[in-house]
Amino acid sequence: MSETPWRPTACILCECNCGIEVQLGGDDDRHLVRLRGDRAHPASRGYACEKAHRLDHYQNGRDRLLHPQRRRPDGTFETIDWDTAIREVAERLTRVRDDHGGSSIFYYGGGGQGNHLPGAYSLSTRRVLGSRYRSSALAQEKTGEFWVNERMLGGYTRGDFEHCEVAFFLGKNPWFSHSIPRARVTLREISRDPNRTLIVVDPRRTETAELADIHLQVKPGTDAWLMSALVAILCEGLVDEAFCAPDNVEGLDEVRARFADVPVAEYCAHAGVEEAQVREVAKRIAGASSVASFEDLGVQMNHHSTLVSYLHKLTWLLTGNLGKPGAQFFPTPLVAIADGKTKRNSPVTDARIVGGLVPCNAIADEILTDHPDRFRAMIVESANPAHSLADSPRIREALGALDTLVVIDVAMSETARLADYVLPAATQFEKAEATFFNLEFPNNYFHLRPPLFDAPEGPLPEAEIHARLVEAIQPFDPEPFDALRAAAEEGLERYAQVFMEKVAFDSKLNVIAPYVLYRTLGPSLPAGMASGAVLWGLALQCAAKFPASVARAGFEGSPMDAANAMFQAILDHPSGVVFAVDEWSEVRGRVGTPDKKIHLALEDLLDELTRLESGPPAADPAFPFTLSAGERRAFTANTIVRDPAWRKKDGGGALRLHPEDAAALGVAEGERVRLRTERGSVEVGVTIDPAMQPKHIALPNGMGLAGDDAGSGGIPANELTTTAHRDPFVGTPWHKNVPAHLERA
Repeated sequence: MSETPWRPTACILCECNCGIEVQLGGDDDRHLVRLRGDRAHPASRGYACEKAHRLDHYQNGRDRLLHPQRRRPDGTFETIDWDTAIREVAERLTRVRDDHGGSSIFYYGGGGQGNHLPGAYSLSTRRVLGSRYRSSALAQEKTGEFWVNERMLGGYTRGDFEHCEVAFFLGKNPWFSHSIPRARVTLREISRDPNRTLIVVDPRRTETAELADIHLQVKPGTDAWLMSALVAILCEGLVDEAFCAPDNVEGLDEVRARFADVPVAEYCAHAGVEEAQVREVAKRIAGASSVASFEDLGVQMNHHSTLVSYLHKLTWLLTGNLGKPGAQFFPTPLVAIADGKTKRNSPVTDARIVGGLVPCNAIADEILTDHPDRFRAMIVESANPAHSLADSPRIREALGALDTLVVIDVAMSETARLADYVLPAATQFEKAEATFFNLEFPNNYFHLRPPLFDAPEGPLPEAEIHARLVEAIQPFDPEPFDALRAAAEEGLERYAQVFMEKVAFDSKLNVIAPYVLYRTLGPSLPAGMASGAVLWGLALQCAAKFPASVARAGFEGSPMDAANAMFQAILDHPSGVVFAVDEWSEVRGRVGTPDKKIHLALEDLLDELTRLESGPPAADPAFPFTLSAGERRAFTANTIVRDPAWRKKDGGGALRLHPEDAAALGVAEGERVRLRTERGSVEVGVTIDPAMQPKHIALPNGMGLAGDDAGSGGIPANELTTTAHRDPFVGTPWHKNVPAHLERA
């Protein structure tokens, strides 16, 4: 008897989306019974962490939706058929558009981890409705960094950690949060090599900090003082003068002048770090042949988050760590996800919109108002803002105030329970799916995953849901579609010719190209792969923009020929394919600012330095603790895994507490405390952790989902956060710095 075959797919629990292989079994062969890393995957190369082994809890999780749901007047739900659901949703959204304008229809989501194709297809639905405003989880975290990158560099960078001499992690614990390929293997390699140095900035002695050569154990919320001191030390004589020459860099003299007055010793004291240690770090960074650096949520959801992003960029730019092996690079994206441009502000609160994303902390204020331009309807897809955004009570109030709320999701999430209509989607293993987080160097890969199962009767892929909505909202002349379908049967070359004739210059069709591709190219693709049709258009854009990189990957000829070959290769390689190969000599040429120079001096952020002069604010006596709300741990991830039984450790999501604080409160390991913030109060069990600092406490992310038994599923952290605590530039929340009070339960 032959062994059950291993089938390629990917993990969907963090941005890395490591390639994995699974064996199916159980009832009707619909369970993921065994799992291992996929050695054929171009980036992960056989690596997988412990979280991936629990993915059957997602595929066969509780709260699975199998049929469209409509809210009754009494708040309960009834099952309806797809024709009714599509017709009524289209009517409701069209009525809002006709009465108040398409810009009053707000879109949130468009891709959980590894579930990115819905975001592409939603574009067609939004365009036929005239919907202009959107947001996603990226606006909770990354928009400050995107905005700084855009203004300094004109693009988004990542670090070459596999080959760097120095690795610098700021507010990040990649042992659990990953974000770099083969994270634990790479961390161990750096830690064990006497010629390489691992530097970690974190208030807690994390698992990554335990491996580090240097741990700057900064006081919570004081990263701006630490990073200002570090930049000031670099400006004392450690700048790479050749890299920062005027033909390459603007603003060096201004930066030097501003940082000359920074009181280094005083700022190090504010941060709780020895000045000698900071000077050691500065010298090591400046003297290294290469530095790869990564900032993450520990600073991006904390005080001065955008300023810290700026200071972080100065650290590696002043030392010339761009465009050489082991340093920072611009990846070749199939889809640009890190646009830092600002083109307009939000309609009610005038909040800065970065990369097209309304700040999440402004969403409730954009709804709960009598302003004529308020958001009146909302489409939520592959996202759960009622649980994941700050101040859950206020978000629930805002969602309840909408004229229409439509949720597209796999499960009856906390947000779905508030909706007028819930449209059930196929899981990520029941359809073709992909991630657009291809951020590697020099080999840029893309992974279109074939389905492992057919979807059960009822749920549909999001591409099909959006296609039906488009057709219900705005029917189109069938002639171009018939011609395109016939051309697709003849092959990609003929399809491309007809697409250029029928769609490329048609103003009504080219704006809904994802829908057109799905309905015409999709049926000609292998079984189950129709949702991948949109990638043909993305491949064409990539081949036109990066012809040299695409050619090095083997896709040569005209942009159309290269795109056709790239698209076919994506279809043919179920473990992923390298679609572009970069060279270090090209990186500096990808600086995307108008004058093609690196801009070191951002006046508004340099002015923000003056706010640091008075030192960190004193703790409020009523809330003497600092709560990190949403720490990543061994068994926390996004909320698509809804059964707390998936967690092999810490199922209740204990509050981390320093031994001194436990002693002062008179609590022992596992006992319960009452945790209170200005927004809410909960009881939670504690775990005593000497890796914490006194008065610093932490709760994990992704806990406390609806239906959990009391205490079994942890605390929903956003019951304790508030939208008022946000970055002044881009509105990102300060989840890692929530004033809190503790007492024995």
